[in-house]
Amino acid sequence: MPDLSTTNLVIGLFVVIVLGSVGLFVIDADSTTPDPAAFDDTVQDGLTFEAELALGDDVELPRMQVFYSQYQYVVGYYGVETFVEAQRQPEHEQRFGYPQTTYVTDYSDTSVELTDEGYPTTEAQPGWTDAEAAWFVVGSDAETPAGETVVPFADQNEATSFANEYGGSVHDWESVLEVEFEHDDATVARDRIDDRQQLADERIETADPLTDRPTSLTVGEDTETVQEALEEAPDNTTIVIPEGTYEETLEIERPVTLAGNGNVTLRGDGNGSVVTVTADRVAIEGVDIDGVGNVTRGGDELPVDIDDEEWDAAFVQNYAGTDAGVAAYTADELLVQDVDIDTPASGIIAYDSTDAVVRNVTVFGPDDPTNGLAGVLAFQSSAVVENSTIHGTPNGVYLYRSPTTVVRSNTLAGNQLGIHLMHTDDTLLADNELRDQHNTGLYIMTGPERNAVVGNSFHDAPVGLNVGGTNTYVADNFVEGAEIGMRIGTTSSIYEGNVIAGNDMGVRVTATLPTNQVTGNDFVGNDEHAIAGTGSLRIWSDGNTGNYWQGGAGVADGNRSDRSYTPTNPIDSQLHVTDGTPTLVRAPALKALAGLEGSVPGMRTGSIVDQAPACEPTNPERLEGTEWDAHAWPCYETTRTTND
Repeated sequence: MPDLSTTNLVIGLFVVIVLGSVGLFVIDADSTTPDPAAFDDTVQDGLTFEAELALGDDVELPRMQVFYSQYQYVVGYYGVETFVEAQRQPEHEQRFGYPQTTYVTDYSDTSVELTDEGYPTTEAQPGWTDAEAAWFVVGSDAETPAGETVVPFADQNEATSFANEYGGSVHDWESVLEVEFEHDDATVARDRIDDRQQLADERIETADPLTDRPTSLTVGEDTETVQEALEEAPDNTTIVIPEGTYEETLEIERPVTLAGNGNVTLRGDGNGSVVTVTADRVAIEGVDIDGVGNVTRGGDELPVDIDDEEWDAAFVQNYAGTDAGVAAYTADELLVQDVDIDTPASGIIAYDSTDAVVRNVTVFGPDDPTNGLAGVLAFQSSAVVENSTIHGTPNGVYLYRSPTTVVRSNTLAGNQLGIHLMHTDDTLLADNELRDQHNTGLYIMTGPERNAVVGNSFHDAPVGLNVGGTNTYVADNFVEGAEIGMRIGTTSSIYEGNVIAGNDMGVRVTATLPTNQVTGNDFVGNDEHAIAGTGSLRIWSDGNTGNYWQGGAGVADGNRSDRSYTPTNPIDSQLHVTDGTPTLVRAPALKALAGLEGSVPGMRTGSIVDQAPACEPTNPERLEGTEWDAHAWPCYETTRTTND
């Protein structure tokens, strides 16, 4: 039974919260219609950062901005279709309220045309017009980088003229809201997991024959040096390197396999990359590599041309030309297998090298992980990285514009960032173990789409996962021992089956749009389970499916709590560290407060509410054998102290 001081604290906080919340987010029905906002000042949805950067200066994509009744920011949508699909999502109105004012791009009097890609270009800057009074061309040749798009006009005749030239039909606002648009959401990332695993297997199957090529030359018998063998060996054959240390810097310009036989070391002179590959279907296996140069920024000119007109050409030149144990350029179907690399810079760099395979590789970076660059760095190179170990580099695996890459079953330890994604969509990051990162275990940044993060374990980093982007799928991961277990910066993403255990802070939500689906996760042993930044209510339940919050399940018959749980509430956030929780959660004041938070808009800002918290952990198998074993907190005993 709680003591009187605890009970008084609960009641006192209840009164303060109720009285302090009245009037927040109340809409003045008599207020004038707001003017359109500058689009850059809106909270935006519907276009990746990479796609935006790559657009030409003359491109004017269709946009929409919405003023909601219960959301304090204007939401800017790239494409009317993005809004139409968003407002159909469950809980959308509960999170945002209803649209009070909506504006769309007005292409009237702009001389709009379409590029070869279907992107609208204009001679005059488009203005804004009221969506409810506009006319919309649906099904035309117009596109955005995300796919088909709707083209709005204030003038019906101009809409008809556009449809006559570029196809499609003209709709009013009400009929547009009924149109079904193709839309890749987070379920696509989830449903493609098996396909991504199969794609990785196919890449490996394609690479495996490279290890069975017939031997043509043996170094020391047929040639004096490895480089001579590389120059003399016929295509599609194997060069065997007997045991020993070979002090050479190598260039591989033809499709051959370089295979060590015994304890073989390739040692560079400390300047530049040790092995440079510029041919397709090259394999390097069974060797150790050291003597790598220490240049990690602004290296030499690449051995292949890059497009200087690309928006990121300077960035690519600055990093892809730096030193590595193996540096591959436009070298498709590269295989690096059973290789150990000791490097002050990078282990393996692949630039514009499709279907690369890196497996059973060990990379040792500098003792100080702020030095160097990456264990494996893929620039515009789809790849498989598996069963490898990377120690002590600033980036363990670094993917830059490398979609469909699969990173699986690796061990990354002592890096600054374990796995780092920039502008990279449609990847699978699965079953990796990340330990003792100095900054973050996994960092997904620059707003990519449809990445899947599944079955990984994160231990003892300041931040376990820092996940950004849209339509991301994050599932079945285990995160423990972090200052912040997971930082959620995504939108329209799915988080399920994760265990967030023993962290200073379980989850910190930084995304402004409250559009993620978070269910079936377990929060145990954290000093603080979750906090959220400014923004509308985040609802972390779907019907009868919520999450397990140690200390917040309440006392219930069956497997569901009889009250909502709000980890951002000053009372609920302390339930798992306060004695007497079973009595407290039954208190009428708490039940009334939980109901109030679900109905008073002013109590929603910066809030997370689980309307169906689970009574027991939903992923007990991931807790078995740990200090946060699922059996420690059955339904009828949900409290512990921070010292337990």
